[in-house]
Amino acid sequence: MSKLDYIHFVGIKGVGMAPLAIIAKEAGMRVSGSDIKDKFITDELLSMAGIKPDVGFSKTHIKSPNLVVTTGAHGGFENIEVIEAKKKKIKVIAQGEAVGLFMDGGIFGKKFIGISVTGTHGKTTTTAMIATILRENSLDPSFLVGTGFIPSLGTSGHFGSGKYFVSEADEYMTEPRYDKTIKFMWQNPKVAVITNIEFDHPDAYKTIEDVRIACEKFAQKLGSNGTLVTSKDSPQVNILLKSYAGKVFTYGVSPENDFVVKNIKFREGKTSFQIDSFGKKTSLKLNVFGQHNAINAAGSFVVGLTLGLSPFNIKKGLLAFRGTKRRSEFVGILKSGAKLFDDYAHHPTEIRSTLRAFRQNFPKSKIVCIFQPHTYSRTKSLFDQFSKSFIDVDDLILTNIFSSLREKKDPSVSSELLAKETAKFTKNVVHFLPELSSVVEYINEQEYGKDTIVITMGAGDVYKINEKLKLR
Repeated sequence: MSKLDYIHFVGIKGVGMAPLAIIAKEAGMRVSGSDIKDKFITDELLSMAGIKPDVGFSKTHIKSPNLVVTTGAHGGFENIEVIEAKKKKIKVIAQGEAVGLFMDGGIFGKKFIGISVTGTHGKTTTTAMIATILRENSLDPSFLVGTGFIPSLGTSGHFGSGKYFVSEADEYMTEPRYDKTIKFMWQNPKVAVITNIEFDHPDAYKTIEDVRIACEKFAQKLGSNGTLVTSKDSPQVNILLKSYAGKVFTYGVSPENDFVVKNIKFREGKTSFQIDSFGKKTSLKLNVFGQHNAINAAGSFVVGLTLGLSPFNIKKGLLAFRGTKRRSEFVGILKSGAKLFDDYAHHPTEIRSTLRAFRQNFPKSKIVCIFQPHTYSRTKSLFDQFSKSFIDVDDLILTNIFSSLREKKDPSVSSELLAKETAKFTKNVVHFLPELSSVVEYINEQEYGKDTIVITMGAGDVYKINEKLKLR
């Protein structure tokens, strides 16, 4: 590893892989990679970094790298390129292990102070906020954020000259078939954020208790010298804290937190709020909307204080944050006059929080949500919760379930069944339009006005219809 100068990334377009490739390239290493031909939200970033992926997977793509990093998708350790690399005695690791390797910094000849952000919701936004705070204060952090373009950072991956490495910490498995180690266990941060703990990834966890236990093991890695930043708004976090003996600061709307978020207000796409902590009151503003973003910002604020930044400088950093790709992202104006947004929400809690934020920010508008469920296992396990998640929507369109490459179709659950169940809990219109092409046709035929908000939502490829919708 000390002689590492050429890394090949299998599945380089993934939101967790592209930032790694960009970091390696900026660190002066030779980078190559491969992926399927489909368009990804990371395509632009890779192009900007001068990285051109090979199309498809072939053993001919494995030339002379020192290291191959592979994704859990596209066959994982059974991918043809991985097999070829092992035949050539080239070291192969999965994306999760690579993040830990990069955060350690040894392969770059330096030592980072790691800041890891995990949790069921809010990881991407909180990671991007922390990185923005550090960058705005001239600390030039290295960072890895699992999304596409981030306006305040200009990219989702960066090799900085500073001492901090900020990264999302994924709670999914390293490689579903051969290595079930939870990805965040490869990271060894000095500061860890656990935004919340809820049940998700039913193919990785059997119960909510399993999720919490995994987070407990992650928190224990901090040791006596680390700091845990988390939220008592989450019931499972409160259980975790009963047995956690390390240094901890808590944030959220509950008065039980050390840093309490109050007086949240929305106006014209912006959010203002107050944080009360240890007898002090701090007013903050964001250029994004939603209570969930105010809470994410509070967690980022606490991390900033932990690192020794002043409240003034943290506020300056948060004000510079302008959202991330696929998080309540404004896409444009439809020819009908409606405003078009896109969001990655794919868990019932995320859906409710995001739609509530839209309702609060656009109280007089009609809200149309186009939701594409992500994975059969998640839809089936959280079916009842999904059906009650769209109360803030006036017009709901459900499309077919987007199946992960790591699972098989489950005929016992479908979006059609979810549409019928959801209709029981709302007086508003619920449509089942199985194909995305039908959704495009439907939306383009509607005579929406400027008082309508249209949101594409989901972790699959629903966002791609935005290219086919008629915009001004």
